[in-house]
Amino acid sequence: MPGIEGLGHVGIHTEDLMKMRDFYTRVMGLQIADENLERGIVFLSANPDYEHHEFVLTKGRDVPTGAKLVQQISFKVQNPDDLKDFHSRLQAEQMTIDRFVSHGNALGLYFFDPEGNRIEVYYKTGFPVPQPRGDALNIEASSEDWLATARAAIPENRR
Repeated sequence: MPGIEGLGHVGIHTEDLMKMRDFYTRVMGLQIADENLERGIVFLSANPDYEHHEFVLTKGRDVPTGAKLVQQISFKVQNPDDLKDFHSRLQAEQMTIDRFVSHGNALGLYFFDPEGNRIEVYYKTGFPVPQPRGDALNIEASSEDWLATARAAIPENRR
């Protein structure tokens, strides 16, 4: 049986394509790989030279406001301090920040995009911590403190 290599991309429908395009490029830092605004589609990538697109926005969200379509969309960051930078950017945009936690195996900052989709930016710690887990973190603490919290969650039998 063939196996799955990994997740290629995620696409979501949006009510306001240009507002979402602005948010995901200006605030989240994704790059436009391709787009056809006449057809209502924008292809976004963290690194278009490596992966044409990981995220797609299309016009045509036709569900009632507040309908839950997506559990969450998660984006990886390269180092834990990037989480603090995203937190500041999101506050400047007056975005609703849901929580900042250690899962042990990752540090996650959760918030809602302009159309209410739950988004996570996370840093992979690599620590072997069973899931689910969500220890609250203080965004004002140092990344070393965050990693210490994550490391402390490693069970004895996995150290």
